[in-house]
Amino acid sequence: MSALLKNYSRYPVEFVEGKGINLYDVNGTKYLDFLSGIAVTGFGHRHKEITEAANNQLNKLWHVSNLFEATQQENLAAKLTKKSGLHSVFFCNSGTEANEAAIKFARKWGGDRKTIIVANGSFHGRTMGSLSATGQKKLWNGFTPMLQGFKFVDFNNIDQIKEQIDKTVCAVMIEPIQGENGIIIPDDEYLPELKQLCNEKNILLILDEVQAGMGRTGKFFAYQWSNILPDIITSAKGLANGLPLGATICGKSVANTIFPGDHGSTFGGNPVAVAAANKVVDLLTEKQLLENYNNGETLKKEILSLKNPLIKTIRGKGLMIGIEFTKPVAKVIAKELLKNKILVGNSGDTVLRLLPPFIITKDDIQKFAKIFISVLSKV
Repeated sequence: MSALLKNYSRYPVEFVEGKGINLYDVNGTKYLDFLSGIAVTGFGHRHKEITEAANNQLNKLWHVSNLFEATQQENLAAKLTKKSGLHSVFFCNSGTEANEAAIKFARKWGGDRKTIIVANGSFHGRTMGSLSATGQKKLWNGFTPMLQGFKFVDFNNIDQIKEQIDKTVCAVMIEPIQGENGIIIPDDEYLPELKQLCNEKNILLILDEVQAGMGRTGKFFAYQWSNILPDIITSAKGLANGLPLGATICGKSVANTIFPGDHGSTFGGNPVAVAAANKVVDLLTEKQLLENYNNGETLKKEILSLKNPLIKTIRGKGLMIGIEFTKPVAKVIAKELLKNKILVGNSGDTVLRLLPPFIITKDDIQKFAKIFISVLSKV
């Protein structure tokens, strides 16, 4: 009998090794990884340069404390502010922690204004603040009452946001692409109109880029497709290619309201994770970002060419793709693909999620498509 808490429904496979785009189970069987640990291992497993960076730091220092100077944190923060156009960075360990920090920072900035507008269908994490901001009430079951101070509106609906803004609102917090809700992409004008509205009403725009960021869509951050500048960005998942690291990136007006003692993290900005992240950011060159986008377009075209009646639509940007089915078969298909040695994810019963590593090749895409159509024919 396992001593682990039963909060996960685990697949009956244990992976013990990874290399590139492949994973290997306890029997040495090879699997094609089209999940990347849920958008985490963007550069695949055991990437030479990232491994070397982490190992070099591991052989020097694992942990000391945020009570002391940290040059590598400074270097990573400088890179992230340059990439984002914002001002300052707080490091933590995960996406939910980054979102918790964003909620705190927004409320500190807002003064007497404490309310944050969030979207139905959103996912921001499972700790109490981020869960309260998550627009999926099924995840609230057993954990109420939720933290007060959130107003919910439909995603991609500017008019509802306008209706909800009052003198208590300090921020709007959304994902530029809803990941857990099934890779939902808003209209092209949504983010620019939302940013303009936030400017007019003097409220913050917080973008949760935990899943969509770090190069996955073909831009460093997904919001950059819309040519806007948010006030706070949250990042994690792919930031350190599998080591635990999150970041809350803030504009100057927010940064100027945060002082010693306002927030902290014992392990946030761990030297080993930061070393890996510095290398990840260096690897996300313009050439690599373009390849991510092009590989995503190739993958979508390959799936569209299958013309299977079970496929209702394919949506996504870059290597963040959702396949919606006409029937509730997503979980069944994910399990069948696993039996055929391919890892994918799902969003509910109708959407299959593909989040492959950035290093996929056309051969990998064709291999996936061949097995995928075979699985579809048996469902």
